[in-house]
Amino acid sequence: MLERINVIIQRIAQLGLFISFALLIGSVMVQVVGRISGSSPVWTEELTRYALLFTIAFGSGLAFKTGDLVNVDIVMLAVPSPIAKLMRIFAAAATAAVSIYLLPHAWKYVAIGKMQTSPALGVRMDYIHLTIWLTLLGLGIFAILRVLEIVILKSSGKPTNQDIED
Repeated sequence: MLERINVIIQRIAQLGLFISFALLIGSVMVQVVGRISGSSPVWTEELTRYALLFTIAFGSGLAFKTGDLVNVDIVMLAVPSPIAKLMRIFAAAATAAVSIYLLPHAWKYVAIGKMQTSPALGVRMDYIHLTIWLTLLGLGIFAILRVLEIVILKSSGKPTNQDIED
């Protein structure tokens, strides 16, 4: 059951990441072609910035899962495996706790955007500010999943991308 939930959440994040990154690439391509032709649309720079924010929002949880976020492994390599596992549990639990704690505060930030619109696209800024909340949500969910994988499934807790031997 836990593996299925993990896969579903991962697929949703991957889809969001794919769509936002495709939008970013498309917007940059329109901007480049526009600059070459001498008529670059104003909205491309703004759309690129917003697509980048959504790329970060959807990708941060995935980066946590795969171990692609900044990480200090020197300590983990210097201690015995059981202690390293406890440290991974603590780090994931702390990440989850901070993310969950910040969610309601980030939602207040999202709500502020309801009164604003972007200058070029005219998009309500609460949709853009939602990226902060999504980033925290993704980090929190993937951190909770890592803790559950370690505790329930008895995994090592290592991110899925790491080749470090114990």
